[in-house]
Amino acid sequence: MALRTRLTDMFGIRHPIVLAPMDPAAGGALAAAVSAAGGLGMIGGGYGNREILEAEFAKAGNQRVGCGFITWSMARDPSLLDLALARRPAALMLSFSDPAPFAETVRAAGVPLICQVHNLDHARRALDVGASVIVAQGTDAGGHGLTTRGTLTLVPSVVDLVARERPEILVLAAGGIADGRGIAAALMLGADGVLIGTRFWATQEALIHPAAKARVVAATGDETVRTSVYDIVRNRAWPPEYTGRLMRNRFIETWHGREEELRSLVGAERERVEAADRRGDYEVSNVTVGEAIGLVRDLPPAGELVERLAVEAEVRLASVARHTLAT
Repeated sequence: MALRTRLTDMFGIRHPIVLAPMDPAAGGALAAAVSAAGGLGMIGGGYGNREILEAEFAKAGNQRVGCGFITWSMARDPSLLDLALARRPAALMLSFSDPAPFAETVRAAGVPLICQVHNLDHARRALDVGASVIVAQGTDAGGHGLTTRGTLTLVPSVVDLVARERPEILVLAAGGIADGRGIAAALMLGADGVLIGTRFWATQEALIHPAAKARVVAATGDETVRTSVYDIVRNRAWPPEYTGRLMRNRFIETWHGREEELRSLVGAERERVEAADRRGDYEVSNVTVGEAIGLVRDLPPAGELVERLAVEAEVRLASVARHTLAT
């Protein structure tokens, strides 16, 4: 048995599972492993570094992968978009600001445009600019997002909007999905598939320090918080409505709620964080993951994880159908 959805049909994949284009975790090796296992791997273009982006596309080899950008950051050097499109990606994902300035360029290249959204206004904008796929990301997710909508209510709201206005557009669920139960639930909410970040962050191919991965495996979902302290200390000019979900640590406990004071000391604190990055000290450096960490208990190869998630979802859906629809 396999889960066939509009997503699997559109991209010619076996499983309705898409790797979130996380920066830095989702490099070419991780994206390639997800695609080889029947999902859709996405390279994290992140804040935009030409040398890194070229290297990660090279590491993906001949696997068909996509790419995603933090839109407002990529806008500082739009040639990065040209670089990605020249690799003929399976899809191009834009997140965290208005996709309109770049949507036509993506569509003209014949590449499916994926837009990540966090509320219904974002979703309407994605429809207006011609997105092929909309990712509805709830605040449960790791990394940046809004604080306003949880995945469980946002996904069906976006599904209903799309069904009314542009029913040919696909919807993916994101935020807090880390096992087959989450995939099954997303499909029951009307999504065509899922975009998964945190669970793939904790795989062998993810470009993450082993010490950070070890913290996640030992953690619960109660140990995350939405904060802007690392954006401040790393001098990343995120729009003020966006915060990042990360694991709590001593640095966050020290500075969360004292952001103005942190701004006055940012130089010294940035040096401390960068030194912690180098030595793998995650009481000072950041671990950027979502509430799904409570469901992560191992560090498998990504391909093995794709197969596991797909089987879990298939079994869960079959079991629910068998037990709830019995006559």
